[in-house]
Amino acid sequence: MNKQVLLKNLRTIPDFPIKGILFFDVTTLFKDAECLKIMVDELYEYYKDKGITKVVGIESRGFVLGGALAERLGAGLIMARKPGKLPAEVVEETYEKEYGKDTIQIHKDALNENDVVLLHDDLLATGGTMAAAERLVEKFGVKKTYVNFIMEITDLNGRNVFPKGTDVYSLLSVSEKQ
Repeated sequence: MNKQVLLKNLRTIPDFPIKGILFFDVTTLFKDAECLKIMVDELYEYYKDKGITKVVGIESRGFVLGGALAERLGAGLIMARKPGKLPAEVVEETYEKEYGKDTIQIHKDALNENDVVLLHDDLLATGGTMAAAERLVEKFGVKKTYVNFIMEITDLNGRNVFPKGTDVYSLLSVSEKQ
């Protein structure tokens, strides 16, 4: 994999959004054509034989590669959004965050029991949002669910929030202690 190209183009910002946090800015990977191609190619190669029928992109950075990957896989794209953003009837999952509760929604007619779903977001940190998205998708009784990230901050142990046996894949692994 061209991991070094991606890491070289990844911007890190110390003390953002608060002191003591090292922020990993994936927008620098999206704006670089070579990095964007590498990410889509790598994810396609990993998931091409898994029978994916729908990609669920998590608001909002999950929409970027989620859409590109869905097109490449010949799958549909479902947008998981915050409340009030989707116009039709929704199914939702509420979850705890560091500073309170949040909710994620998708349209009630987005998925069915015949779907094989790839959940995609940019970053695995503590895993709360994606774990809620996975629970939300499971409400539809889908055949199989895969969980994917561009990058995982390994120090935060986000993988631990997913049920045992969940297929979690990240293109990059980074540490807050870099």
